[in-house]
Amino acid sequence: MQIRPFTSFDTETVIALWHTVGLTRPWNDPAKDIERKSTTQPELFLVAVDADGALVGTAMVGYDGHRGWVHYLAVSPVQQGSGLGRELMAEAERLLIGLGCPKINLMVRTGNDQVIGFYEALGYGTDEVALLSKRLIPDA
Repeated sequence: MQIRPFTSFDTETVIALWHTVGLTRPWNDPAKDIERKSTTQPELFLVAVDADGALVGTAMVGYDGHRGWVHYLAVSPVQQGSGLGRELMAEAERLLIGLGCPKINLMVRTGNDQVIGFYEALGYGTDEVALLSKRLIPDA
């Protein structure tokens, strides 16, 4: 398994993986999310490829100078349970620590207990905060 930075050649496969694992939503255009990430810390957009060169995982990592974030952590269904998600998160944490990042945040949709359990097993905990958001630029 190799974890490397995303390249534009990965776009179609990454979007297909995100669709397969249920990370996409109608109000978020994944191609636009990729395009936006390519302009800010593109080296922190990670993909995992297997020995055959097939793309089997992703993690979109960022650091705003205050907190690190992980979005779009995805592992191909055939690789789930193999430790790849842990490897991607370990690499995200390593990169963020290298940037001096003191804390990492991520969002999991309410009710996604399996994924919440995955992160809890990695030492993540639920913060008692309300997440508020506002769409500034519509994707559609």
